[in-house]
Amino acid sequence: MKIGIVCYPTFGGSGVVATELGISLAEHGHEVHFITYKQPVRLELISHHIHYHEVSVPDYPLFHYQPYELALSSKLVDMVKLYKIDLLHVHYAIPHAYAGFMAKQMLQAEGINVPMVTTLHGTDITLVGNHPFYKPAVTFSINNSDVVTSVSQSLKDDTLRLFNITNEIDVVPNFIDISKHVNPYTDCQRELMAEPHERIITHISNLRPVKRTFDVIEIFDRINKKIPSRLLIVGDGPDKSAMESMCIQKGIHEQVAFLGNSNEVGKILCFSDLFLLPSEKESFGLAALEAMASGVPVISSDTGGLPEVNEHGISGYLSKVGDIDDMAQNAISILSSSSELEKFKKQAKEVAAKFDTKLIVPKYEELYEKAMSHLVQV
Repeated sequence: MKIGIVCYPTFGGSGVVATELGISLAEHGHEVHFITYKQPVRLELISHHIHYHEVSVPDYPLFHYQPYELALSSKLVDMVKLYKIDLLHVHYAIPHAYAGFMAKQMLQAEGINVPMVTTLHGTDITLVGNHPFYKPAVTFSINNSDVVTSVSQSLKDDTLRLFNITNEIDVVPNFIDISKHVNPYTDCQRELMAEPHERIITHISNLRPVKRTFDVIEIFDRINKKIPSRLLIVGDGPDKSAMESMCIQKGIHEQVAFLGNSNEVGKILCFSDLFLLPSEKESFGLAALEAMASGVPVISSDTGGLPEVNEHGISGYLSKVGDIDDMAQNAISILSSSSELEKFKKQAKEVAAKFDTKLIVPKYEELYEKAMSHLVQV
């Protein structure tokens, strides 16, 4: 099957999952075409099974904001016709499903019918759901997709609550290639980041308020007062500067390292003992799953899809949003005993294995067949 994948090419979870999905589909023998404005960050290999097509947006002085949706829909039409793409899989309702629908309409006018699968990832629903201005477009895009998937049951429930959805939504969780998280390092070089007696705690996100990044600092501060530790913060975003100031004010700046957007997440997780994710909202929690796959237990909030990923008392602990005391106490209970820590590390890997690529990607292939059969029926 020839599959066109539309996604955001950034460090965010939706782009990572879409890219990993495309790579896995290519390994299954499908021909995959990534269509976006920049090569996805996780897409390192272009081959005869994997192609990348850049969407260029001409700079017209007439427009205050350049029309990306128009450029994307036109590019989709061209690529479907040129490469005879069988199916479009768009990640995010807005703008991608909206642009995909317009492309479908233009192609139908030329007698070409291509089904579209839309995957909802989170902020396209929860964020847009708080902005009624976009609600009609989101509702229309979802209801006019041939197949709709959601990365968690929680996100599906939010979608049905916020929008008037008449389409069926299939829950297909995010996934991870467990084989890539088998520790490839004979020596993690842990001594580069911490003393032998210190624990290493990690947080990975885009450092936005929704991630409750200041809670990360507060939780670490409480842990560090009981157990000597280091905090590694991976990612960049609007909260970074204030987080750095907060660390200085608390006198813990020498124990905290801001590593920015890193391509060495695997190595960072290799020498991590605990992962913090106290988010306000989290439609799935891919960063938590990646940590668990690397054998790093997770302390997280119980919001959104996180309870579907982080099993309380097994792969880590869940707490109410904002309950930094409970999160710190749970973290200390794991870190204070080497045997307890090793138990949680083992269990985190076992839970993560439930989301292995080999188990999840076939579900997408089944839905592609469903979308194709829907096209035949129509």
